Parts: sequence; structure tokens; C-alpha cells
Amino acid sequence: MVDLKTTYLGLKLKNPLVASASPLSQKVETVQALEEAGISAVVMYSLFEEQIIRDSMKLQEDIERTQFVHPESIDFFPDYGQYSIGPESYINHLEKIKKAVNIPVIGSLNGVSTGGWIEYAQKIEQAGADALELNLYYLPTDIELTCNQLENAYVTLIQDIRGKINLPIAVKISPSFTTLPNFAKRIAEAGADGLVLFNRFYQPDFDLDELEVVPNLKLSKSDELRLPLRWIALLYGRVDIDFALTSGVHKAEDVLKAMMAGANVAMTASALLKKGPKRATKILNKLVEWMEENEYESIHQMQGSMSQKSVADPAAFERANYMKVLSSYK
Repeated sequence: MVDLKTTYLGLKLKNPLVASASPLSQKVETVQALEEAGISAVVMYSLFEEQIIRDSMKLQEDIERTQFVHPESIDFFPDYGQYSIGPESYINHLEKIKKAVNIPVIGSLNGVSTGGWIEYAQKIEQAGADALELNLYYLPTDIELTCNQLENAYVTLIQDIRGKINLPIAVKISPSFTTLPNFAKRIAEAGADGLVLFNRFYQPDFDLDELEVVPNLKLSKSDELRLPLRWIALLYGRVDIDFALTSGVHKAEDVLKAMMAGANVAMTASALLKKGPKRATKILNKLVEWMEENEYESIHQMQGSMSQKSVADPAAFERANYMKVLSSYK
């Protein structure tokens, strides 16, 4: 019988399919349905730094003091809609979910400065979360801000939180770093247990009738898998950290590719938002079917088998293959 078990952040999971941070976790009943459908763990939607700042009752003072938070960002905060839930409500909701399901529940914090993060990281731990995901979602627009300054701020944040909680910590980042392998190494050295690749920046659109900038959310597609797939394959075995692949996981083949690249888990939200929690059952059934047909006994057996260090042509992941790819197009 095929063994789907894997480990992530020290957690023993029944399979590698995890529900990533999204509105799916806003209702206890939906999380219960995800568990019933076979999801092995769920990441809560994020508690945003702006919410923590507002809760402190010192909003203006904190904006002026915090290096990377700009007053104009607060203009967008009321438009967060369904994500505009206060910090204490977030903690209470986490406690309810933990009581309602038997799968691991991972809390999520979104921001870039220490601020109230340590306090709420501790509250998430006290509420019973099994791990914490730090969602480093920040778009640097200040032309005076250097890459070193931003990366150092991230590393300091991870170190500060690591020093105050015992929970396993995963860090979710974007692909927009000058030297991603070095930054991944620094994240691991700062005390992170896992790396989640990648965050998706949501691009605004223009309303030509109203002449306004409007939010524009588009769910992922399977072809978005290739970016995190490549980087996990490059980093596997080189950085001592667990990997979660997110963005583009819609079918069993996507999960298989993630495992072969070296991921511990494959995270999905768009597929579940589009087709409902039962989509997880279909993905897992197809996963077992493929493994049986191809004589794989376990997930562990395939993990990292297609990483750069394991394939016959390591250059396929690098610049050396660039000209070959271009010349192959007809």
C-alpha cells in the first residue's frame, strides 16, 4: 500500500497536501470539510501588521517610527474587506478551529517589522497553533531602501520571533531577491524551520470608466508551479530547511512534481476555492493511483529525486540551458 506520509516543520502529516493561507480558514465548517476531504494541515489566513498597529491605539506614532510602513498604506486597509478582522478575533478563531479539527493548524502573521509581532506570535502559540508562518509580503517602493537593508530587517524579524516562541516557524517569501540562495541560507540560520515558495503579489488594475486604481485578484493556474518548482529543486540539499511549494498546485501531477523537486508539502488554495474542499480528495486519489502505476511505495522515496543534485543534467536548472531552450522553440 502506498505511504503518503511526510513531515513538515517537525509535524507528522498523513499526506503532503496542505491548505495554504486563504479565506478557506475563515469558517470552522470549511476547515472541517477540508479535513474530511483529506487535507493534512491548514494554514490560517494572515493576521496583518496593520491590524496589530491599529490595535495598539498608537497608529500614527507607530507609522512614523516604523521603518517600512508608510502612511499611504493605511488608506488601503479598509478595503481589505474579509481580511479586516481584529487581532483578538483572530486568536479566538484560531482556538475554535483547533478544537474543531484533528489536523495541524498553522497560524500566519503578515508584515515586515517587529512591532507587535512578538506579542501576537506568543498569543498564537498560546492559542494552540502547531506552527507559525511568517508571511513576508512587502513591496519595496522606496528608492532609498537597499536590498541589504530590507533583507537584514527580515532576518532580524525572524530572529526576534524565534527567540520568543517555541513553535516551528516557516517563512513565506516572494521570488524577488537578488541572491535567493544566500537569503534562503540566512533565513535558515536565523532560526526558521521551513521556507514557503512563493508569495504572489497581487497586481492592481485601472478602471478606465472611473479612472481609479482597483484591486485585482486572480487565482493561480498550474503553469505558475514552474517558478517555485525550479527554486526548490535548486535549494534542496543545499539549505537545511523544510520546503513548502505554493502557487499552481491544482492536480495530483503538481503535487508529484513538488515532491520530486524536494518539497516536504504542496500547498493549495486556488483549486479548493474554485472547486470546493472535495477537490482535495480527487487530488489525493489520483496521487495514489499514479504512485501505484509507477511503483512508488512512498512519498519519501520520491522526495528530491528530480532536484538539481539528483538529475543527470544539473545545468537544466541554470543559465547553461537558456540558449538550448530558446533555440528549441519553433
